[in-house]
Amino acid sequence: MVAPLAFIFIAQWMLLITQLCVGWNCTNCMNRSAIENFSCVIYNVSLMNCTWQAGRHDPGDTQYFLYWQNSRDDDETECELYIKDENGRNTGCRFKNVRIETQKSYFLVNGSSKVSQIQFYDEYIQLYKIEKLMSPSNITVNCDETKNDCIIRWQRPQISHSNKDKCFKYEINIKYKDNPEGKTIYTSIQEGGNSHTFQRSNTRKKYLLKMRAAGSACFVSPAWGEWSTPAEFGNEEIIPSSESILLVVAVATLLVTIVAILFCKRIGCWKAAFPQIPKPKNAFHGLHDTNPELMESKILSIKSENEEITLVADVLK
Repeated sequence: MVAPLAFIFIAQWMLLITQLCVGWNCTNCMNRSAIENFSCVIYNVSLMNCTWQAGRHDPGDTQYFLYWQNSRDDDETECELYIKDENGRNTGCRFKNVRIETQKSYFLVNGSSKVSQIQFYDEYIQLYKIEKLMSPSNITVNCDETKNDCIIRWQRPQISHSNKDKCFKYEINIKYKDNPEGKTIYTSIQEGGNSHTFQRSNTRKKYLLKMRAAGSACFVSPAWGEWSTPAEFGNEEIIPSSESILLVVAVATLLVTIVAILFCKRIGCWKAAFPQIPKPKNAFHGLHDTNPELMESKILSIKSENEEITLVADVLK
């Protein structure tokens, strides 16, 4: 059983060595026809993208093919999902279910053209170094209102080849919420762990917190990963505007006026403040018959000595 496996392993590496030798000794290959700017990145734990640019002097009909070997124990395989440019040429590849091993992975890009032979490109890459780390997850902040201490907690980024907190370091960035584009008021880099204490300088402010991670040890990428979504915490002081102040004053004045009117109506102070003007007395009140001729006859019937009588009829006339 061991002999067949050893034979397969030797055959694979002889094939790779043959390809290398042919490439380096390709006398008919067009100069500077190999691809350029080859790069790969691993993201979302197990996805990988590799991209490249066409050779400077390659013919227009050149097509490229990517082969890779994840580790010595794996077979050499061709890309299953190519990324193409507007001319239909392969300029990249997408991979799924990528495993990050401690060994280097081997990448080979061959070119094919009817005009001339194309130089190949190959490279060994340590996969953990090209991984783009996700941001820390489940970030929470709990503040003690008496001590003004805030405890920040989080979970490490998810990766496929390590589950130890000590493999990471974290950058913590805090700003005021009302000035998110302004100066950072607090920053700290912490090695390992999953909690941090932040001392608030202003308890009447709301804050924005974001974090990112990088490898500190183990086989984890040392490059800083993505920033987390900003998390809010703290108490925001509400400063009323001039319009709201005027509105409150107007409503308060109206309510006081209504209450005062109702109170005065109840205890009668309204009549005392504004007494009613009495109506003028009717001089002819009780005189049911105001016929001038009848009144004159009644007055003439009254006998009065040495008294000058003025007839009401004359007054009415």
